[in-house]
Formats: sequence, C-alpha cells, structure tokens
Amino acid sequence: MHDVTALSIAGYFLLGSTAIYTLLALLGVLRRARLRASEVAPRPVTVLKPLCGAEPRLYENLRSFCEQDHPEFQLLFGTREADDAALEVVRRLQAEYPQLDMAVVSDPRVHGINLKVSNLLNLMPRVKHELIVLADSDIDAEPGYLRAVTAPLARPEVGLVTCLYRGRPVGGLVSRLGTQFIDDWFRPSVALTELFGAKRFGFGATLALRRDSLAAIGGLESVSNHVADDYWLGELVADAGYETVLSEHEVATDVTETRLGELFRRELRWLRTIRAVRPLGYLGTGVCFTLPVALAGIILTGFASAGLALAALAVTARTLIFLEAQRRGARLRELPANLAAFALRDLLSLLTWAWAFRGAKVSWRGQQMDVDSPAPVRAS
Repeated sequence: MHDVTALSIAGYFLLGSTAIYTLLALLGVLRRARLRASEVAPRPVTVLKPLCGAEPRLYENLRSFCEQDHPEFQLLFGTREADDAALEVVRRLQAEYPQLDMAVVSDPRVHGINLKVSNLLNLMPRVKHELIVLADSDIDAEPGYLRAVTAPLARPEVGLVTCLYRGRPVGGLVSRLGTQFIDDWFRPSVALTELFGAKRFGFGATLALRRDSLAAIGGLESVSNHVADDYWLGELVADAGYETVLSEHEVATDVTETRLGELFRRELRWLRTIRAVRPLGYLGTGVCFTLPVALAGIILTGFASAGLALAALAVTARTLIFLEAQRRGARLRELPANLAAFALRDLLSLLTWAWAFRGAKVSWRGQQMDVDSPAPVRAS
C-alpha cells in the first residue's frame, strides 16, 4: 500500500486542483462555442483605433474594420506623431474606401502614464456618435462584429461590452507558443470564471460603451495613469451601477513575436498586470499550467495509481482544450507543427508565472511602466 506522506498529500492536491481546473475550463470553452450573438437594429457607432508604428498585418487588421456589415460607423485613427509609419496604411485605406467616414488625429499631448489612453483621449473631441468602440490595432474582426458588440448596449442597464480573443500565429514556433498562451490558458480561464457567474470583464480587444456610461466614470481620464486600462474600465463601469457584458462574438489578435525573449516580455507584462489587479486570484492560477503540474504531482505521489488517474484526467481535458482551440482557429492542418508548441507551452507559462512575482516593471512599446500603481478612484 502506498504510504500517505506530506509530499504525497501535496501531490494529490496539485493533481486534484489541476484536474478540476482543466475540466471546468473545458466546460466553459464548450459552452461559449454554443453561444449565439443577439440581434437588434444597429445604431451609429464610432470606432477608436490607437496606432503606433507599422505592425505586421496592420493593413489586413484595419481593413477588417472597413468591411463591417453596419449601416453607419465612423473610424478614428490616432497617432502621437504626424509621421507615424502606421499612417501610410490609413491613407491607403482612405483611398480604397472613400465612402467611409474615416479620419486621423495626430496629437503628441500626453494625459498620463498610459500613452495608449492619451492617444484615445486625443481622439475623443472628434467622436460623432453615442456608441463608442475602442479596439486595439492588432485586432481582426469579422463583418458582423460591430453589430454584435454594440447590440447589448441597446439595454440601458448595460454600460460596457467586451470581447474575448483568440490568437493567430504570424511566424514560426515562437508565435505558435504565444498563440497557445492566449487560446489554451487565457480564453479557458475567462470562460471558467464566466461559467461561475462572473460579470465584470474588460479586455482591450474590444471595449464598447455609450457616452453616458463613459461619462459616469469620469471619462477615459479615469484610467490614464494605469497600465491595466481595459481592466479598470470594466471595474469602474460596474462600480457605477452598470452591467458589463462579455460578448458571444470573438475576434482574432496577431501573435508576431519571432524570438523567445520578445514573447517572454509580452507575457510577463500580461501576467504582472493580472497579479497586480487580482493578487489572490493570481496566486491560485499556478495550478492552471496542467502538464508540469501534473508531472510534479505524479512524482510527489510516487506514481500511485490514483495519482496517475488524476493526471490522465487533467491531461486529457487539457488536450481537448488545445484541440478545440485548433478547430476554432481553423488550424487543424497545422496540427503537427502546433503539437511541438503544445509540449512546451505549459512549462514556459509556469516559469513566466513564477518570474512575475519578482517585480512590477513591464515594457510596452518601448515604455517602462509600473503595474503596481494605485487603483483609480471609483465613481461616487
């Protein structure tokens, strides 16, 4: 009979925790796969796009917003510099879509430590419509996107709508690893919290608001001194008494890193930001990296049959999450290449998760920022 020791108890705890997490995350992912977006009559909307430099696939991503199946929308592109390389792409789109209401604002004014929010604030005086959508520059949207993300705002109690996103690799193994961080850890984790009734979300891929809900939190100025501007927008809107909605619609984001160091710095920024805004929740996410946690649990339990069974359950659920992401991202043809990333992904995630405890500094577009800045003042 296998002796029960402190080490084996720790092993069973790890195995049980990671098995429960992966099973519930899988349920959350499958539930979201069945959701359908609601349909209401579309209302005029302004889309704000902060730009900085000529990113890979910038033309294709911005063009997806020009191809929206929506009767009336305004596109505002913002840069800090008048000679920003991204403006060449915007001028190309203006020539291709002369019928669209499309404008550029180049304004170097800074309103806080967050330069992206400063960019957005400089766009606000040009906004024409009651509905406003903020979307990062690396987002690719399907034609029905604007209809889907603004539909819930027809209900006056809804103050903000946000979107989940899936990764799209643009490159080799490193970009595949980055894609799997999004698809196999971030998306399932959010789906799990939604499964348990979470109602407070905010992701930079999409933040759709009405003017009244934005004004109720003091405008974008309220988050101009914070790294996690998207998170705090969701929190402040909820604190102001509005509902926040996680849309059924999802978008794609490019993962363009080609070097492991670049990917590490990007993921470290994400994880340190999460650690700063939800420290207790972040501590518990260590068991979410199934493969190395299951291996550690097997070793600690002395390869006991019960431990092996829990590990098999966890790894099976983790594999199904991976396969569902491959199917949803239309990457089944690339499955052999992606399996190489699958074998490494959880180990790299666990190492980055642990490293995130070592400091609060992050790098974003060449700017050094501190994620431990105090929370913004809530609307009264």
